[in-house]
Amino acid sequence: MSTQDVSGRRGTDTRAAEPPSFDITRAHPARVYDYWLGGKDNYEADREAAEQFIEVMPNILAGVRANRAFLRRAVQYLAEEAGIRQFLDIGTGLPTAENTHEVAQAIAPESRIVYVDNDPIVLAHARALLTSTPAGATAYVDADARDTSKILAAAAEVLDFSQPIAVMSLLVLQYVPDEDRPHEIVSRLMDAVPPGSHLTISDTTTDIDTERVTASTAGLNARLGPAQSTLRSRAQIARYFDGLELVEPGIVPMPQWRTLPNPLVIPVFAGMGRKP
Repeated sequence: MSTQDVSGRRGTDTRAAEPPSFDITRAHPARVYDYWLGGKDNYEADREAAEQFIEVMPNILAGVRANRAFLRRAVQYLAEEAGIRQFLDIGTGLPTAENTHEVAQAIAPESRIVYVDNDPIVLAHARALLTSTPAGATAYVDADARDTSKILAAAAEVLDFSQPIAVMSLLVLQYVPDEDRPHEIVSRLMDAVPPGSHLTISDTTTDIDTERVTASTAGLNARLGPAQSTLRSRAQIARYFDGLELVEPGIVPMPQWRTLPNPLVIPVFAGMGRKP
């Protein structure tokens, strides 16, 4: 389990002294994403998978940048307009510019953020790089997105579950297969947070550029091993927000969420809902 240190300035992990263990012969979504963003924390298998995807869908590079821009807009809305001061970011990926805590704490330095990921490289970098303001806190949970009991127990060491929390899952739920009941995972998380909490999701869809995204995902899945991507329709993505009040403009193509009109075609829907 990951915990926050007593100063609140940096998140730590109880297994921080252990050397990371991972298979570099298999592509991992976080490292593939890192390669697309121009990072250096990736391996040959990750680069090969990333380049194969680019061949079929050249706009993927614009897509990953659009997802980071969506994260920024979402956190800005949550911190500035919704008054949220607590964030649970599930599947955070490798640290890059404008991480959740940086955007939130620039607006409200007292913001508290818990990051969740199950990749050893992500956790090692998070411990080293994702430091908090003195007034706020960051912490890191080493857990699979499906292990909601572990996530919630660890997050409760840092976040106050009597106050609203922003649950965020950007381009993550597509890696949870149908047999693992992703909608129930989201429901368990939202059942645990109080009214006024928000859910923010982006996920790849079959309803935009269908033929191309289906072909490219099949090629990527062939290299990802167990981390297979399951694409879903807009209707299936909308089910994550059942019982929540959608924040305008609702569930829309990601480049169009609370920004100027954007003609960029990216097969990702994004949305945010508030728990009444």
